[in-house]
Amino acid sequence: MQLLNTLYLTTPESYLRLDNQTLAIEQDGALKLRVPLHHLNAVVCFGHIQLSTPLMHHLAQQGIALVLLDANGRFQARLEGPTAGNVLLRQAQHRASADAALTLSLARSFVAGKIRNARSLLLRGAREARNEADARALTRQALNLAAGLRALPGCGTLDALRGVEGEAAREHFVGLSLLVRPDARDAFSMRDGRSRRPPRDRLNALLSFLYSLWMNDCRSALEAVGLDPQVGFLHALRPGRAALALDLMEEFRPQADRLALTLINRQQLRSGDFVEREGGAVSLHADARKAVLVAYQERKQDVLQHPLLSQPVALGLAPLIQARLLARAVRGELDADGQPAGYLPFLIK
Repeated sequence: MQLLNTLYLTTPESYLRLDNQTLAIEQDGALKLRVPLHHLNAVVCFGHIQLSTPLMHHLAQQGIALVLLDANGRFQARLEGPTAGNVLLRQAQHRASADAALTLSLARSFVAGKIRNARSLLLRGAREARNEADARALTRQALNLAAGLRALPGCGTLDALRGVEGEAAREHFVGLSLLVRPDARDAFSMRDGRSRRPPRDRLNALLSFLYSLWMNDCRSALEAVGLDPQVGFLHALRPGRAALALDLMEEFRPQADRLALTLINRQQLRSGDFVEREGGAVSLHADARKAVLVAYQERKQDVLQHPLLSQPVALGLAPLIQARLLARAVRGELDADGQPAGYLPFLIK
């Protein structure tokens, strides 16, 4: 199993073209880099990046996704070749989405994974807190998340489940600001909780950017195993919305949170790396985006213990492994005891 390799292009007006079996990157008419195409799973372009038509054809033929994002990381378009995967798996997925009990069970697993991982992040922060007040506050928030976990089995509808998830998310973001080093909290705090469109502060802007990266990797993983990213279970179906990718991404959001905190607390990002625009929107400067992308790619190399496989795996492989486990649950496969396999989220300690 190979790590999903993604090429990120952030320099405006770069020109990408096909050069034999490599992707050539030019700036101001000068060749800057060649990348062998067989190393790539996806090419992600931020902002005004130009591409040749032969390159786009070749990417589609080779099954390499081309993703177009705006300069702030918001999704614009995706170019892919013929639909991959077993049509029988997609049929099973559509049947599963119409099965209320199975839909609720899978949605509950996504939410449980998100809450458990968020709780682990807060508890780790409480153990490492430099003052007692922060430690107590973080422990309290972790207890509130534990209460949310206990409430999940009693959720008999998707709306009830989404209510528990929303409340847990609010509790988590309250605690997240306390994980920022004290001397950086004025610059990196959530002014009014989570804000997305647009982000209203630096921490929200950084999280939105990292979430968009995880979203792209989760969608690529689902497509790699043949699942339809549009047909989800927790997130409501809407035209153009990759609901299943959003479902799968939930358990990985705390990983994005952890990386955001690392970048801030190690002072790899500072307040000057962000720009505040008219209307209150906040975004990363171009050089800061590059630094985040490098850190993200490095973090994907981290090796963690998988809770089901009981073996170490690179974090960047986790979405692909989880997509395969999800496909197993959608197909209704049985475990060693002859029971429906279900779906076990990727849990961190």
